[in-house]
Amino acid sequence: MDRSSFLYHYSQRRVAGSLSGFFFIPTTLALFTSLFILFYIYSTSNLFSHPNHHATSLFKPPFLFSTTPSISTPPHFDPVFRNNASDFTKSHSFRLGYELRPQSQRGLPLPLQFSPKVSGECFFYGSGKIENNNDVFHDRDIFLEDYKEMNRSLKIYVYPHKEDDPFANVLLPVESEPGGNYASESYLKKVLMKSHFITIEPAEADLFFLPFSIARLRHDRRVGVGGIQDFIRDYIQNISHKYPYWNRTGGADHFYVACHSIGRSAMDKAPDVKFNAIQVVCSSSYFLTGYIAHKDTCLPQIWPRKGNPPNLDSSKRKRLAFFAGGVNSPVRVKLLETWKNDSEIFVHHGRLKTPYADELLGSKFCLHVKGFEVNTARIGDSLYYGCVPVIIANYYDLPFADVLNWKSFSVVVTTLDIPLLKKILNDFISSNKYLMLHKNVLKVRKHFQWHSPPHDFDAFYMVMYELWLRRSSIKIS
Repeated sequence: MDRSSFLYHYSQRRVAGSLSGFFFIPTTLALFTSLFILFYIYSTSNLFSHPNHHATSLFKPPFLFSTTPSISTPPHFDPVFRNNASDFTKSHSFRLGYELRPQSQRGLPLPLQFSPKVSGECFFYGSGKIENNNDVFHDRDIFLEDYKEMNRSLKIYVYPHKEDDPFANVLLPVESEPGGNYASESYLKKVLMKSHFITIEPAEADLFFLPFSIARLRHDRRVGVGGIQDFIRDYIQNISHKYPYWNRTGGADHFYVACHSIGRSAMDKAPDVKFNAIQVVCSSSYFLTGYIAHKDTCLPQIWPRKGNPPNLDSSKRKRLAFFAGGVNSPVRVKLLETWKNDSEIFVHHGRLKTPYADELLGSKFCLHVKGFEVNTARIGDSLYYGCVPVIIANYYDLPFADVLNWKSFSVVVTTLDIPLLKKILNDFISSNKYLMLHKNVLKVRKHFQWHSPPHDFDAFYMVMYELWLRRSSIKIS
């Protein structure tokens, strides 16, 4: 190759190299820009600093209709837990279970953090300090105003059934006084059917009640546990052919009531009920199949009692904490193994030698611990006897959480905090804090009692209010 040819090819390679370097520049700039944006998001967003902030949103599929025109649908509370025991001992601070938020504050940032180091036990939105709210309601004024409107305007249509119906025992309310562990289901239907909320005009109804009783289907020999799914499927097919109301919304303005946990699996052959209708159920955890928070609602599991118990003075409660019950879950096994020989926390398996009521009356705190399900009557028991409930459950949708400020009358911790219970209850719940909790327990007791006929603000009216919040915003004439 002569000198001129060599110089020509050499210059061509230099030009090509320069061009390839030139085209590499935009790629490099794009890469650095992307990295800068990610760094900016990381340094300014709560998404990374609060890893549990949106934990529950992963389990909340959108449902067909918004609950009410005046209330936004984002979650009104998120569970926030301190999951690392070593972090607890290093920082001497922890997060108490669910941070419940009023309907009017759903747009505010999360989470709230409890910090025992701060005088007055103030709460924080991120780095901004706000006043501590010890009221039992999130927003008393809004609740009372809405409660009056609910009492005035809420209308519910019940699918009619006659006494000679072959399944009248399942579809009609009980005549006798409800009793037992799942009495809440029977009480709600019994009281509802005689209330002023019932309308015989479907056109004016906000909600439609599916009146089948899961508890009675379970004990009916013609149906039993194995036949409940078929019964529910056939019932929905029947009313959807006989009446037009189900088909208009796919069941979104319908609701049913079930306190026994079998109520969830009862809907497996009627998916429209599970995913569209409002499920008023006692077993209300985000991790339970079919429960959709803020569409469905938690029914308090309450053992029926009459009258007020004696001796609710907090000064006469000598024991720190109490639990008695079957050891039927890993959580209860852990509780028993950790505290079975403790002198301050009394954890008992099997039959008590002393009356159950006396143990509740003699304890400052009463432990609610998950068994087969997250729900038991222990929350209602502890409130009735003036014992501050300690709720040891992960992601449990607490009863009336739209209204009641649970941190003002209970202690909610994750199951990982079981070994730290004594430290939490002794060191971080001051005497003044405990007196406030106990005082508020006595205030909220009336919301966890059934009466027939109902009393204002009792469990029945609180459930009606929760349903009123969830009524469909779409009215179809």
